[in-house]
Amino acid sequence: MNVSTVPARSVPAPVRLAERAWLGAIAAGAAEALLRLALPDPPTGSELGFRFAIYAALVLLVLALRSGRNLVRWALALLLGGVGLLSLVVEPLSWLLAGGSPAAFLSAANASTWGIVVLRGLHIGAVLIASAAMFRPDANVFFRTKSPGR
Repeated sequence: MNVSTVPARSVPAPVRLAERAWLGAIAAGAAEALLRLALPDPPTGSELGFRFAIYAALVLLVLALRSGRNLVRWALALLLGGVGLLSLVVEPLSWLLAGGSPAAFLSAANASTWGIVVLRGLHIGAVLIASAAMFRPDANVFFRTKSPGR
């Protein structure tokens, strides 16, 4: 992907914040995937390989955010802010709706499980921050003026 980027000083603060938050979210997801190796039913090598290939592609997409292309912003909003966020909350919400007890789960959790819970919370927080930052007024102006056809 050959994406020309805008010098950092001309990228508005909300876009820089979104970039850092997206990278933080991806890092939290990668750390969670690795921590899952310590669970009784760890992911397979092919599952990890697939997941890390996706993370690598997403890092490239996040780094393209500074190009000011509105398509990149919307791709991140839909892929990470929409589909990604949904994938983070479906499992715990389904478990809760099926009658799971958070108190019982947390009292029985080992260090790996606690680590996964904390990383999942950080991941969700980073996604929410990045999603909101990309659509702040300064970011809107940046993407409007940098997008092709303007």
